[in-house]
Amino acid sequence: MMDSAKLRRRNRLMGVGVAGFVAGMVGLSFASVPLYRIFCQVTGYNGTVQVGGPAAPGAAEQVVTIRFNANTQPNLPWRFAPMQNATSLRVGEEGVAFYQAANQSRQPVTGVATYNVTPEVVGKYFHKTACFCFNEQTLAPGQEVDMPISFWVDPKMAEDPNTRDIRTITISYTFFRSLDDAERSGALANAGPHVGPATP
Repeated sequence: MMDSAKLRRRNRLMGVGVAGFVAGMVGLSFASVPLYRIFCQVTGYNGTVQVGGPAAPGAAEQVVTIRFNANTQPNLPWRFAPMQNATSLRVGEEGVAFYQAANQSRQPVTGVATYNVTPEVVGKYFHKTACFCFNEQTLAPGQEVDMPISFWVDPKMAEDPNTRDIRTITISYTFFRSLDDAERSGALANAGPHVGPATP
């Protein structure tokens, strides 16, 4: 039979191992969304756009239509819509567009936006250089604001057999009360990454 000292040591080692495993799983659960977003950003998977990097290289021949979509979480008392339905630009050319948000309640309300791009396969060719996404926006009662984004489409899209025939790209923004709400809805895992200031 095992003596009590060995049994205590064995139990202690097992307890440390179980605690380490639990701590690792908790850490992994917190890291899963950022890791998934990094994977999407690198690969363009799930319509995740490319951010930062070089400036728009200049207009090429192919013309694409960029459509703008807006959604608002039901418990956010905002009116949120694109100020233009669509715009056409040449690949490699910088584009600018505006969304508008208005607080329709009688108290200050904070919201935060996520976004994605469809068709998903063009994500790696869509570069967004400035936007309002992932920054908390607090609007006073009745306040209305214009929110700009700037972007360009990589001319390499025209060389890829999977994307060369695509002529329309849709960028969709959804405003939530918080990123926690976005995560609970599943929108955060599918969203593109933060790109910085809300001005182009």
